[in-house]
Amino acid sequence: MAWIILIFAGLFEIAWAIGLKYTEGFTRLWPSIGNMISMVASIWLLELAIRKLPLGTAYAIWTGIGIAGTVILSIFLFEEACTPGRLICVGFILTGILGLKLTTS
Repeated sequence: MAWIILIFAGLFEIAWAIGLKYTEGFTRLWPSIGNMISMVASIWLLELAIRKLPLGTAYAIWTGIGIAGTVILSIFLFEEACTPGRLICVGFILTGILGLKLTTS
């Protein structure tokens, strides 16, 4: 169950990172409120996950999900560059996440 909670924490991490773009410097009320809710949910779920998982592993996976997801969504939502180098680097991050998952008991 802790792994599922950690995945959701990572998804909220993506949501608040992407949400930052929509807040326009926290000048737009509803996107800013949604962003803050995503931030709190992400941290809270991470805290729940680290009750059962090693902190270093959970934190690395949480940030990895956030990084990879934000890069991928930014390519689609904000038309950021989709170069082979960027995709290879995201692949390395995802490989690291999988490796941490497989080597953690």
